[in-house]
Amino acid sequence: MSHFDKVKEYLSELNYSIVKEDKANEVFVVESPADGIQNLLIGIADPIIIIEQYMFDLTAHVGDVAKALLIKNRDIVHGAFVMDETGTKVIFRDTLQVDSLDLNELEATLNSLCLLLGEYSDEIIKFSKN
Repeated sequence: MSHFDKVKEYLSELNYSIVKEDKANEVFVVESPADGIQNLLIGIADPIIIIEQYMFDLTAHVGDVAKALLIKNRDIVHGAFVMDETGTKVIFRDTLQVDSLDLNELEATLNSLCLLLGEYSDEIIKFSKN
């Protein structure tokens, strides 16, 4: 089974809706509205799988927000807050080894994101309005 097919099967087992898929580029866009997940990007770049969820744009008070996010990173079980290359977008990101990927590992990353969105939503909303 290809890595793409394996990831697709796992997403199905975890009840994530695949909004878009591109087998040639090995990319999925998935969602789980009940968990607050929309347009989650999953890309396979052998030897890793990259999972990214756009969170918000940084507009002001970048230093304060960045400090708070770095402190919160310590509490995140899987994945972390990162900024894009322009330094204007905050993204949740995790990378996993694709060769040894199993359902539990992918589920752990997705659960970590769901937990983060649930526990930290007030702060994320506040940061997005700055």
